[in-house]
Amino acid sequence: MAAIELDGVTKRYDSVTAIRDLSLQVEDGEIYGFLGPNGSGKSTTINILLDFVRPTDGTAKVFGIDCQEDPLAVRQRIGVLPEGFGVYDRLTGRQHVQFACESKAVDADPEALLDRVGLVDSANRRASDYSKGMKQRLILAMALAGDPDLLILDEPTTGLDPNGARRMRELIEAERDRGATVFFSSHILAQVDAVCDRVGILTNGELTAQDSIDALRASTDSTDTLRITVAQPDGRALEAVRSLAGVSNVSTDGNTMLVDCADASKTAVISAVEEAGVEVTDFSTEEASLEELFEQFTTEGSR
Repeated sequence: MAAIELDGVTKRYDSVTAIRDLSLQVEDGEIYGFLGPNGSGKSTTINILLDFVRPTDGTAKVFGIDCQEDPLAVRQRIGVLPEGFGVYDRLTGRQHVQFACESKAVDADPEALLDRVGLVDSANRRASDYSKGMKQRLILAMALAGDPDLLILDEPTTGLDPNGARRMRELIEAERDRGATVFFSSHILAQVDAVCDRVGILTNGELTAQDSIDALRASTDSTDTLRITVAQPDGRALEAVRSLAGVSNVSTDGNTMLVDCADASKTAVISAVEEAGVEVTDFSTEEASLEELFEQFTTEGSR
């Protein structure tokens, strides 16, 4: 059974259509990155899953439960880190998590949950003394209460320092390893690239791409950079490589040749260098970044 299933979901606000005929499926146990420019409809989609807004058309289900017909049953199986989260300034971190456990009617250890997000040493401090990143981790600890089957995280790494972002990635992967499904939106694409099994890209309320990042790379005309270290640079090798189909740019940096080329051309590039009488001592590939893929799918539309 799919963890999330949207079927033909449309949401209109008077003359504005926030999302249009959106259909997607998130598999049980995967990490799914939900991407899109500001105003693309990501938050509206999440709000429909949480029954904060109702779709104009279509259905949204979580583990087969209709989000609008039985929202309470849905909420019992999910943990949420919303983008516009708030805390109670007078309550301590421990009191926040205790409140979450009581609200969910779960027998969980607040200290253990705070320890998972790196806040156990600040458990007795009031939330008013927390930094923005600490408050974000506190809300995540509350979301983790009861080991939910699905985590919905809206911009989970915003406001976190590098150590906090790394801890967040580790937590997301640990939740997946526990068997939970993680659905999160983010504009920090490097974070998405590091942890996601699949991504969906939303543009102007429509899903323009959905697949693994490797599959998205393969479906575009994006190029990789092949770094070739040679024993001695030679102009004949440069000219031989430039003449190959699939090669868009060639440059040098000392004993390193930098070749922008299609994936299918990499073997031909190495062979051309060697056939020119130049010894190849090492080579590596830098794949097209998720930023480049994101730009293609959000500016060129659906493929």
